[in-house]
Amino acid sequence: MSRVRVLLIAPSLDILGGQAVQAQHLLSGMRTEPSVSMDFLPINPRLPGPLRNIRYVRTVLKFLVYIVRLTFSAWRYDILHIFSAAYYSYLLGSVPALFIGRLYGKKIILHYHDGQCEDHLRNWRTALPTLRLAHQLVTPTDFVVEVMKRFGLKARRIFNVLDQAHFHYRPRARLRPVFMTNRILEPLYNVDCILRAFVIIQQRYPDATLTIAHDGCSRPHLEALTRELQLRNVEFLGKVPHQRVAELYDEADIYLTTPNTDCMPGSLLECFASGLPLIATDVGGIPYIVTNERNALLVPINDHEALASAAFRLLDDPELVERLTRNGLAECDRYRAETIRAQWVELYHSMARGR
Repeated sequence: MSRVRVLLIAPSLDILGGQAVQAQHLLSGMRTEPSVSMDFLPINPRLPGPLRNIRYVRTVLKFLVYIVRLTFSAWRYDILHIFSAAYYSYLLGSVPALFIGRLYGKKIILHYHDGQCEDHLRNWRTALPTLRLAHQLVTPTDFVVEVMKRFGLKARRIFNVLDQAHFHYRPRARLRPVFMTNRILEPLYNVDCILRAFVIIQQRYPDATLTIAHDGCSRPHLEALTRELQLRNVEFLGKVPHQRVAELYDEADIYLTTPNTDCMPGSLLECFASGLPLIATDVGGIPYIVTNERNALLVPINDHEALASAAFRLLDDPELVERLTRNGLAECDRYRAETIRAQWVELYHSMARGR
C-alpha cells in the first residue's frame, strides 16, 4: 500500500476526557502502522506562560493559534480526521476544520463523540449542513449511528479502544462499601444523583466511602451539596491523570455513573478490565455497551433510590458480582487496539483511493 498522510485533529490530554484519551490511543497505534503517516494537531494548543491564566483572553488566543496552525498544515495531508463533540465545541473546533479541509480539497472524517447528538442536530441550525461537509461520519457507538440516520445522515461505527494492559483485573467477592466515580463534574453527568444515593447508602453503611476523581464547573455546587447532605468520607480529588485512574479502579469496589445522557463512556470498559462492578443510568449509548444483569446494573435516569438499591444488591450478593465482572471481562476483547486500528487503516486507504 502507498502511505496515507493523516492529520488527527482532537483535544490534547490537557483536557482530561474520553476524546483526548482515544485520540492518543489512535496516534500511538498508527506509529507502528507502516502504511499510515499520522500527525497530531490539538484543538486546544498550549499557550506560553501567563497567557494561560487570563480568562476569556486565553480562549480567544487558543482559537486563533488553532486556526493558524490548521490553515498552514492541513494542505500537506490526504485526510483530516476530526474528533468532535457537540454544540460550541463542534462549532469552534470541528467546523473550521471542515471548511479548511474542503478548501484544500482534502478527504474529511468527522469522528463524533457526544451523547447529546439528537439535541445538537435538532436545535443547532449549523449542525446538519456542516456535518454533510464530511466525506465520512464515524462514531464509536451504534446509538449515535441510529440518531444520525433519523436525520438523514449515514455514519459508520468504529469502537473506542480499550488499553486492557493498563488496568489490573482484581477479582472481587464480598464487596466493601468503597465507591468511586470519575465523570466530569458538570450538570450533564448528574453527580448530584450519586450524592443523594450515598445518603441512603451511609444509613446502612456509616463507614462507606466515595471518591470523586474529576473536576468541572459543578464542583463548588457538589461540594456544597455534600455538606448540606451531611455526608462523610466523600473525597473530591480534582483532575486525575489518566495513568492514575487505573489505581483508583483497583482501590474501589463499586463504580457509579449517573449521566442524563452519554455516548460511549470509556470508563465502563475500564471497569470491565479492572473487575470493578458498575451501576449506570440506562440512557444514551450506555445500554449499547452494557447489558443489565449481565455485565452491569442499569437504573433509571436521576433515580437515586434505585441507585442505592442496586448498590445494596452488589454488596449483598457475591454471586451477582462474580457473574457481572466475569461477563464484563469477556466483553473487553471487542475493543482490542489491534482490531480497531485495522478498521481505521482500512478506512484511510479506502478514502485515499476515492471509494
